[in-house]
Amino acid sequence: MEIFNRKAGFDYEILETVEAGIALAGCEVKSIRAGNASIKESYARVKDGEAYIVNMHIAPYLQGNRHNLPETRERKLLLQRGEINKLAGKAAQKKLYLVPLKVYLKHNRYVKVLLGLGKPRKLYNKKEQKKQRDIDRELRRDFKLKI
Repeated sequence: MEIFNRKAGFDYEILETVEAGIALAGCEVKSIRAGNASIKESYARVKDGEAYIVNMHIAPYLQGNRHNLPETRERKLLLQRGEINKLAGKAAQKKLYLVPLKVYLKHNRYVKVLLGLGKPRKLYNKKEQKKQRDIDRELRRDFKLKI
């Protein structure tokens, strides 16, 4: 089970990645295992020396009880102090953003998020990337037909 943020690779040039755990409640973990989560509009930030993921949507677990938590609350990221300081320093110094790229289960037990440290792409860079991707696709298609 993996949940991807496909738009992040298009909107940001990812320079570095970091794996982090997420502090979740029991029903949230069950909902993620069922694939009922989204990180399309989410981002990560450092506040008061702690890292948080914001706007991560986790649907309520259907077999859960009435004590389900809000769907888009801030969730704490489990990182070591040195990693948090390094990410916060790079993000502030170089005007980079912390973008969640993927949420997945590790060892079929722990929920992890892959954070990317990236800088936003300009519109003309996005157009160039799309054009290059189309050219590559055509080349692969032509090469496949020749074989």
